[in-house]
Amino acid sequence: MFKIGDLAVYPAQGVGVIEAIESREVMGNKQNFYIMKIMGNGMKIMIPTDSAKSVGLREVITKKEIPKVYEILRNKDVTIDKQTWNKRYREYLEKIKTGSVFEIASVLRDLFILKVDKNLSFGERKMMDTAKNLLVKEISVASNSEETKIEQDLNTIFPIQ
Repeated sequence: MFKIGDLAVYPAQGVGVIEAIESREVMGNKQNFYIMKIMGNGMKIMIPTDSAKSVGLREVITKKEIPKVYEILRNKDVTIDKQTWNKRYREYLEKIKTGSVFEIASVLRDLFILKVDKNLSFGERKMMDTAKNLLVKEISVASNSEETKIEQDLNTIFPIQ
């Protein structure tokens, strides 16, 4: 259970703050909802409190988990499947939708490794930006650091070409 003011992560949207817990009537049934404002874009999301866990709403990672994220990003010894870009895109989208910071880190790493060898599709470039933004926001919140500092850290791992 989250409380008003808590930070949480909503899959594929990123870190947000629980602004309210409201009761609404939906199809004749009273339900409680978290009203969450996403920090990156100001979007508001209503999440039924009963199904918050099943939709993937979770706490922000702890400071202790951050090194594991960087470990995933630095591990360049991975084999990227040479399947078609749209099949790969769907696979990466599923990983991002899990909301797992570790899955998102692996998507960013894989796309960066791919980018070294070939041009990414528009969708893959957009997904790479999304993965990077999600990671920057969550790591900065978890480490209580400026987003620009986290972006610099990522740029040292993945030098801009």
